[in-house]
Amino acid sequence: MIHDYLVLSVILFCLGVVGVFARRNFFTVFMSVELMLNASNLAFIAFARLQQNMDGHVLALLIMAVAAAEAALALAVVILLHKQTGKLDTNVFSLLKG
Repeated sequence: MIHDYLVLSVILFCLGVVGVFARRNFFTVFMSVELMLNASNLAFIAFARLQQNMDGHVLALLIMAVAAAEAALALAVVILLHKQTGKLDTNVFSLLKG
């Protein structure tokens, strides 16, 4: 049973990695990062059920808090860069080099 959850977690994580490397739109990249974080949550919860302790649940809650902060910060950066350049392309980050 845990094997199924771990296979699903690996598939979701790989889809997230492909989305980060293949796309140029900011929103698609951030959705792919969120997908990778949720895949790690699924793996932590599966291992916690296997061992019958709460450590995986605590780690999953911590990852959800980090994901929420990352989403808020990323949205602020996207809005700021869109106001300056008018584009939502990941090549805009070259403008941030000093």
